[in-house]
Amino acid sequence: MAGGCTFDDIVDVTTFHTDSESQFEAIMDVKNRVCSEPLYRNWTAIGVNWLAGFDFEIKVIPRIPNS
Repeated sequence: MAGGCTFDDIVDVTTFHTDSESQFEAIMDVKNRVCSEPLYRNWTAIGVNWLAGFDFEIKVIPRIPNS
């Protein structure tokens, strides 16, 4: 990631789902593998009905680590 950030620096996640019910299990599997440490990130999941041809979108906000 930019600025020397890693997945451990993620502090906020927003996911957009066109079919959250069928996508939830796969999303949780990936989230639990990537964010396995006990850093409690804010996570907002939003159901949408259109994503310009995509089924799923994710936005993350990392903190910039100390140098």
